[in-house]
Amino acid sequence: MSLFKARDWWSTALGEKEEFDQGCLCVADVDNSGSGQDKITVGSYMGYLRIFNPHPVKPGDGMQAEDLLLEVQLRDPILQVEVGKFVSGTELLHLAVLHCRKLCVYAVSGTLGNVEHGNQYHIKLMYEHNLQRTACNMTYGPFGGVKGRDLICIQSMDGMLMLFEQESYAFGRFLPGFLLPGPLTYSSRTDSFITVSSCQQVESYKYQVLAFATDADERQETEQQKLSSGKRLVMDWVLNIGEQALDICVVSFNQTSSVFVLGERNFFCLKDNGQIRFMKKLDCSPSCFLPYCSVSEGTINSLVGNHNNMLHVYQDVTLKWATQLPHIPVAVKVGNLQDLKGVIVTLSDSGHLQCSYLGTDPSLFQAPKVESREINYEELDREMKELQKIIKESTKTQDILPKSEKGYDDLRITAEVSPDLDVVSQAIDSEVRAEAVPSVTVKITLQSRLAVQKTKLSICVQPPLALTHDQFIFDDIESCRSKAVALSVFLKGNCPPAELEGNAVASYSTPTDLNPEGIPRVAQCKFRLPLRLICFPAQPSKTANHKLTIDTNKPPVSLVNLFPDFADQSDEDQVNVLGFQFLTGSRITLLASKTSQRYRIQSEQLEDLWLITKELTFRLEEHFKKENSKDFTCTFSGSVPLQEYFELIDCHFELRLNAEKFEELLSERAIQFRAIERRLLTRFKDKTPAPLQHLDTLLEGTYRQIIALADAAEENQANMFQAFTKLKSATQLVIMLISLWQKLSTDQVAILEATFLPLMQDTQELVRICEIY
Repeated sequence: MSLFKARDWWSTALGEKEEFDQGCLCVADVDNSGSGQDKITVGSYMGYLRIFNPHPVKPGDGMQAEDLLLEVQLRDPILQVEVGKFVSGTELLHLAVLHCRKLCVYAVSGTLGNVEHGNQYHIKLMYEHNLQRTACNMTYGPFGGVKGRDLICIQSMDGMLMLFEQESYAFGRFLPGFLLPGPLTYSSRTDSFITVSSCQQVESYKYQVLAFATDADERQETEQQKLSSGKRLVMDWVLNIGEQALDICVVSFNQTSSVFVLGERNFFCLKDNGQIRFMKKLDCSPSCFLPYCSVSEGTINSLVGNHNNMLHVYQDVTLKWATQLPHIPVAVKVGNLQDLKGVIVTLSDSGHLQCSYLGTDPSLFQAPKVESREINYEELDREMKELQKIIKESTKTQDILPKSEKGYDDLRITAEVSPDLDVVSQAIDSEVRAEAVPSVTVKITLQSRLAVQKTKLSICVQPPLALTHDQFIFDDIESCRSKAVALSVFLKGNCPPAELEGNAVASYSTPTDLNPEGIPRVAQCKFRLPLRLICFPAQPSKTANHKLTIDTNKPPVSLVNLFPDFADQSDEDQVNVLGFQFLTGSRITLLASKTSQRYRIQSEQLEDLWLITKELTFRLEEHFKKENSKDFTCTFSGSVPLQEYFELIDCHFELRLNAEKFEELLSERAIQFRAIERRLLTRFKDKTPAPLQHLDTLLEGTYRQIIALADAAEENQANMFQAFTKLKSATQLVIMLISLWQKLSTDQVAILEATFLPLMQDTQELVRICEIY
């Protein structure tokens, strides 16, 4: 907080519930009085246009009736007001008012009054331009070096610069790479327009380049722009400032000019060729600024308002003065009012208009003396008890949500997986190249404690697993009733899944007295699928490219006891070795050491090791848990197979690049196909028959290319899905090995999984984080 406040010279409040912004304030001799006295012009989003000429009897007085020269309500919101030489044939100043779809230029004049009411002011419409596009802001100046008049440039919301030579429309140009409009200004020294794009870049465009560039009556496609005649619109210079800009201004002094840009955290001073002259980091979030030439030679002063109700005065990068305002300014100007030079005019977004000056007489607040009295502790105790009683009574309100018994929800969902595979497989449309694709039945039971409504049950498993039914809708379930459904899970895709888990989610509504429609609730449960669903027993393999060794702190367990569903009880060889074969053809071998506490998993592919390794550790933990052994741990002391893991990442990334290439080629062929169709349609509609010039042959050839590209893209999509599943399995394997190696806790493993496995499925829009490494 500043010790010195801005000295109030004159102030007023504009209207009720009106809104204002930085373009709504202008200070100039708008009525061409010739006395050198400026007038304050204010426009609002409600369409009110007001012109003030303050004449306070003494500093700090409010507005008098004669201070308001003119107040008129226009039909449209006022975005910006400017004063300049906007009418041809005269060098008098006129008022330009920018609306959303209209630009109006008025002449402000006054007539001497013959009665005590004083002079009368009115505005006369000189000309107007109806805009084809919604306007954002405007700037003006002697474009092209014209003498004695000002031209206007309007920036639309879709990035078009519309230039008007006073009463006539000159041309319009689209800014390249436009996304959102930014502040706009004109530099007369370099004859260029300067703006800040949504890419956080300060961009400069020469007026001559704009004039000779391709016409922009309609926004054209990129391909059409390449084929059309005319010059491309190129920037004179560009500078990345790394933040969005609030305002931009050009100040000329000593035969040079400087471009000032107010950012969200800094303000920059640039040379007219785009080089940084200096920059200043601001301590507070700025709201507006105004650079002006300093009395000192070679320096520039800047008024910077911020959201802490402060106005800072900088000389270059040095803070010279700080003063406090009664409001947050959104626009600041400096003018000459009633022979007082350098009056600071500020405007807030709610319409607080103030004319102030900087003074050194502080407004000090002296606190009044407090009457001393003795404290009555008994009275304070009684008051405290009454307040506590009121608080206790207020908390005894009826709860919005019905209270449920502890440990029991309104709707409980359970999943029961059949221990045996289905006798008759329910697999349909499976892509697996196997003699038989098994399926397993999952029974989902909903048990309701209270009456629930609008119950919807959804079951999901990770591809390439599939369900015979994935959604069920129930009517109202009465209290203490249950509903049960059965479905089958099978392997549909021709690759092993990355997970053997499923999830059942039930959404429902519970009615209350306050809300009969019901309050939405969700209940869910997870279920684990058997390993026999995706693989079957096979002969162990002695050779393999990839091997992992898991160490334990307990004596080795017979594989017959760990995997009774895969081992033959009568075969003694399977006590220490066991073979698994996926339905897709891959074979994995599991070996248990006879002398040490180790288990080895080996396979030809790295990703195939994941499910068997996970199943092994899970069954070992369950086995020792039944024996009440609480100190059982698994460890991994080998090297993490990062090279093979990186090869899977590269393969998946290459398929993603191929998908983008196929998409680009399909887009190009589709454009070519439509262009040939248009030409053929024009030939067929022509009354005078003309030869097709092999357009039909070209159309057929393009169609065949599109079909071939679509088939190749579909095949690449299938390969990319398999590569994604393999990469996900390998990623989970690497996470598991790291956790066993470093003995990570459950929370630390969850952080690793959240970092490496953010996605449940592969899409073109979302890139997996693991591809970054």
